[in-house]
Amino acid sequence: MELGMIGLGKMGANMTTRLLQGGHTLVVYDRNAEAVQSAAAAGAIPAESLADMVSKLSARVPCG
Repeated sequence: MELGMIGLGKMGANMTTRLLQGGHTLVVYDRNAEAVQSAAAAGAIPAESLADMVSKLSARVPCG
C-alpha cells in the first residue's frame, strides 16, 4: 500500500517505521528536514513540501 505521512514527531515517526517494516511505501513530509531525512534513511520517500508529497504519490481512482 502507498501512503503519505504528514508529521514525523514521536507518533508519526513510529507509525512510519512500523509501516515501512510492514512493506508499505511511504512518502513523508514534516517541517523539520532532519525528521524527513531520518525517515528517508529508513526507506521512506522524502518530500520537501505538501505539494511535493502529493506529486510523489500515485494517482488512484477510488473504489465503490
